Amino acid sequence: MRELICISCPMGCHLKVEGDTLENIVVTGNGCIRGVIYAKNEITAPKRMVCGTVKIEGATQPVVSVKTKEPIPKEKIFDCLEQFNQTTIFAPVNVGDVAISNVCGTGVDVVVTKGLAKK
Repeated sequence: MRELICISCPMGCHLKVEGDTLENIVVTGNGCIRGVIYAKNEITAPKRMVCGTVKIEGATQPVVSVKTKEPIPKEKIFDCLEQFNQTTIFAPVNVGDVAISNVCGTGVDVVVTKGLAKK
């Protein structure tokens, strides 16, 4: 049995999860269906949002904040951060602009979270 705290909503339910495949997972302690979905995903294919910075040329600051548009597989986090470190974009940028397409082959884009103008 594994114990998890659900992060799908502000309730933070304490989940108890038994089983290890999608077909045999039993979840208890959830206050809503989102807890069951969260637990099943966390046990079978955990994913996380990744936030960081990338270099930006021609802007008023040397880096700009970015994040994955959707969660990516947990095992790709460090590869994703390495790709952040190797990326340089150019000013101006706006919130939501794509900084990296298909990061690490995940099918997920990395987007800018702060607009920066040219110097």
